Amino acid sequence: MTTLYEGAFAKVNLTLDVLDKREDGYHEIKSIMQTISIRDDIEIDVGTGKPWSLECEKEGIPCDERNLAWKAAKVFVDTLKLDPNGITIRITKRIPSEAGLGGGSADAAAVLRALNRHYGHPLSIMALAELGGQIGSDIPFCVLCGTAMAEGRGEMLRKLPDAPEMFFVIVKPDFSNSTAELYRKIDEKEIAKRPDHRAMESAILAGDIGGIAQNLCNVFDPIVTEDHLELNYIKSIFNSYGAVGFQMTGSGSAVFAIVPSFEYAAVICNMLKENYPQVFIAKTV
Repeated sequence: MTTLYEGAFAKVNLTLDVLDKREDGYHEIKSIMQTISIRDDIEIDVGTGKPWSLECEKEGIPCDERNLAWKAAKVFVDTLKLDPNGITIRITKRIPSEAGLGGGSADAAAVLRALNRHYGHPLSIMALAELGGQIGSDIPFCVLCGTAMAEGRGEMLRKLPDAPEMFFVIVKPDFSNSTAELYRKIDEKEIAKRPDHRAMESAILAGDIGGIAQNLCNVFDPIVTEDHLELNYIKSIFNSYGAVGFQMTGSGSAVFAIVPSFEYAAVICNMLKENYPQVFIAKTV
């Protein structure tokens, strides 16, 4: 038996635009995504000689074939026609669920990277990302990591220059959103402000943190904030204590702030942690 170890890193959407609805029922999106340092840890025992199993200490996480990490292992061995002779996956969960931080996708991506390494890198990183796209829209980016533009359903990736080192405060409020419901709402609304992806790319290329913060834009943010005004409270704390920019990530409900330093992040965390137990400090990876 061999045990594999891999980190599974969260992501934030620096920009997120929703475009036309496709024939398959999904929407086209365009998003610049960034990997951040909040991580789950994945351990995989290969060659256990036992039936497949998945373990996670966090309540509410499926520990069977419904879990994206399990699906990732399955699609990898099936595609490459491998017999691993039993797999056990253990997930140490730190990324909040239903937050827009890509936790389940990050776990699946980590499984793909670990198995690919174990079997001698039969797939390139882009081929591995494409394989991940068969089971989840955010998985290709989570395989690639870093800074990238995602299009299509999220599976079409273009690597961007690495963003400069930035510190983030991430807050997960005590509610979650239905992504399907948000897409339904966005189809019925006129989108007042869309991201300027070109300006964001230019700011990233220049290493201009102020420019990155100024060009944050997620079309889901105002729709969710309309129904959950507490997001305005969190953003007001961000604003009052020195954040240079802030918004929701993905379809929420987590919101993040870009802050000038770890010290600023620590102050904001102290202001919010009494009301919001799920508050984190992170940086770019």
